[in-house]
Amino acid sequence: MNKFLCCTLVLLDISIQWTIQADSPPKYPHYDPVTSRQLLCDQCPPGTYVQQHCTATSPTRCAPCPDEYYAEEWNSHDECQYCSAVCKELQYVKQECTSTQNRVCECVEGRYLELEFCLKHTECPPGFGVAQPGTPESDTVCKRCPEGFFSNETSSKAACLKHTNCSALGFKTALKGNAVRDNVCQENTDTTVQKCGIDVTLCEEALFRFAVPTQLTPNWLNILADSLPGTKVSTENIERIKQRHSSQEQTFQLLKLWKQQNKEQDMVKKIIQDIDLCENSVLKHIGHLNLTFEHLNTLMASLPGKKVGKEDIERTMKLCQPTEQVLKLLNLWRIKNSDQDTIKGLMYGLKHLKTYHFPKRTIQSLKKVIKFLHRFTMYRLYQKLFLEMIGNQVKSVKVRCV
Repeated sequence: MNKFLCCTLVLLDISIQWTIQADSPPKYPHYDPVTSRQLLCDQCPPGTYVQQHCTATSPTRCAPCPDEYYAEEWNSHDECQYCSAVCKELQYVKQECTSTQNRVCECVEGRYLELEFCLKHTECPPGFGVAQPGTPESDTVCKRCPEGFFSNETSSKAACLKHTNCSALGFKTALKGNAVRDNVCQENTDTTVQKCGIDVTLCEEALFRFAVPTQLTPNWLNILADSLPGTKVSTENIERIKQRHSSQEQTFQLLKLWKQQNKEQDMVKKIIQDIDLCENSVLKHIGHLNLTFEHLNTLMASLPGKKVGKEDIERTMKLCQPTEQVLKLLNLWRIKNSDQDTIKGLMYGLKHLKTYHFPKRTIQSLKKVIKFLHRFTMYRLYQKLFLEMIGNQVKSVKVRCV
């Protein structure tokens, strides 16, 4: 016989035997007192028990479990298992007893089982938040609120909350928060700061992003600070920026602070002039929109990443002039999504706004802003600031970082 055909038939025979074994009931050994032989009897399926063992001439006889008894698996038992008694105090029946499953009891909401008792879930005290909510089988796991977060309540469900960013809302921090208290904000009476409180404008962001490498080295901020001409940003301010802001945001905050410190120098005056011209052009496109709350909410919902909430929109409409509202909300979105580019986020949002009943005039105006900020204007400003003034030092560092 052909060797290949022979091997194939052997494998086929083995496969058939495996299939038959898989489909047949599991076996158990039984000593037959009549024949004095050990037999392999079929086990009984779930929900039944062995009423009579097999013999040399007859198969196993199975019988169904009576009420309040069960058998979960194939078995060779002479009787079924008795279902658990009624549930204990502070428990309820999660799963009733059937012929194939035991009764399952579970602690009521807010409690967990510990040594046969349903104990109340631990409540995390102020300064601690819920890291892992309690379940019917496990207790609550509490964790101390990290820096920048707080919890002012005793709760078995509440997690730590992030401190309110007062400056992002156009306020100043009157009292710094801690692990048990939120930041206390109050209206900023400094006349040099806009009540609306736009942190970094679209034009500044478009310009500053040229200075941020795609991959930041640990000492990037210090290298940039040392390379900037004029009055240097102090080490204390650099460390403060590092502590309070994400890596992408740190460059924005450093450049903004440097620009403020050197605003009287001729080389910076020209840059500020150009940025002002840019911002006037942006306002020309979107400063006349006068959008409703519904429109602003739809615009913010269309942007990717973390969302600007309805409370932020309501507060923005209260604090900001209609000409500044869109810019302020985009600024809040950037703060929540510091690793994303606002212009790219806006481009993403405009694609989705087409599916809503959104004013076409507004969409056109936003498209003009995007087109304007993508023009050569920003690159020309970048050349003046980062090539002519800072020189090749930062440029070469940026290339190495990338």
